[in-house]
Amino acid sequence: MSSFRVLFDRDTWQEIFGSISNNKTRTVITIIGVLWGVFIYIALSGSAKGLDNGFERMFQDIAMNSMFVWAQSTSIPYEGFKIGRPIGLKLSDVEYLRKQVPEIQFIAPRHNRGVFGSSSVTVKRKNQSNNYNLYGDFPEFTKIATKRIFDNGRFINDQDILNARKVAVIGEQTAEELFEQGEDPVGEYIQIDNIYFQVIGVHKYVPGGGFEQAGDIFIPFETFRKLYNTGDSVGWFSIAAYDHVDVVQVEEDILLALKRKHRVSPKDNRAFGSFNLGEAFHQIMGFANGMTLISLIVGIATLLAGIIGIGNISLISVKERTKEIGIRRALGATPGEVKVQIIIENIFLTLLAGAMGLVLGAGVLSIINIATQSLEDFPYTNPTVPLIYLFGVVVLMVLLSTLIGLIPAQRAVNIRPIDALREE
Repeated sequence: MSSFRVLFDRDTWQEIFGSISNNKTRTVITIIGVLWGVFIYIALSGSAKGLDNGFERMFQDIAMNSMFVWAQSTSIPYEGFKIGRPIGLKLSDVEYLRKQVPEIQFIAPRHNRGVFGSSSVTVKRKNQSNNYNLYGDFPEFTKIATKRIFDNGRFINDQDILNARKVAVIGEQTAEELFEQGEDPVGEYIQIDNIYFQVIGVHKYVPGGGFEQAGDIFIPFETFRKLYNTGDSVGWFSIAAYDHVDVVQVEEDILLALKRKHRVSPKDNRAFGSFNLGEAFHQIMGFANGMTLISLIVGIATLLAGIIGIGNISLISVKERTKEIGIRRALGATPGEVKVQIIIENIFLTLLAGAMGLVLGAGVLSIINIATQSLEDFPYTNPTVPLIYLFGVVVLMVLLSTLIGLIPAQRAVNIRPIDALREE
């Protein structure tokens, strides 16, 4: 119990503060190492978290396990078909893929005009006209890639598909170029290739969403079919797998299923094209996690070096205070009380330096956050340190400073009072 009383003894803290004030230069040198270690830990881990948050923001409007699949032409002869046979995706492929690949959560057939080498469409309203990209979509597409629609509008629904309605969701750029400032486009009409469409919503453009642009227009898939006489053909599929499955394996299963249905050689890797956004996302997040791990290792290593420095300084301090320690022992101080005082001084200096490093690191992260707030195209936002990291560094500082402090504390205990009193 006497050892614990030392912690709350006023004389103990007076001696600690007296030692610090009498050796200001040594104290400053002691805390610099830990301060720098905590600063590196906070700055690096916070910066890595900002990168992690930036990547999550970039992909927040699209399913993590999503991919795109399209048809090309064969490169291997198969079942009597020659090389170069063009392949076309069909609406019937949707149900076929659902049965063959149960790991598919959502699948949305899509058509387009204006991207992938096709010509854009001419859109008019009153005396204004311009060319824009046009997409034919199903409502299920928004379960794969979220569309942010302004409050008074909506996206395409099932009734629009069923009745092949001439309705359109326009981009905010389209609204700015075709409508007067302050005019509400919802409910108004525009002409798409000389066909009137009613505007049912305006979508907000989100940078980083792939090849889509701020002026894109979306109409029901069935309406697109009739307008451009595409029949049962499909431009490409947007697909999202369930979160718990291997997205790379799902991609391989989808391509093999399409090859079977369209009588393509299983070894033909050019008949169908695909882009696995889920795989790319996992690779990016792996990079971000790697950066976080590296920052933690560097920060902890620097922190450990600083705490070892405090231990070395404590050893010197014990040697300088040999006579003082001997007097305390002669007056009745137990070995436990002497040991606890040395360890408390070690922990106090470590936590003091750590608090200073924490404040300095938080200040730097705040400056970085202010400087990067306007960078919408750069994957970086809100560089903060998770609370678990802060709690971990405090526990680590106390633990390491205690362990390192045991060395000078034990040396102090080993000093015999009679020898200490003879020390000059």
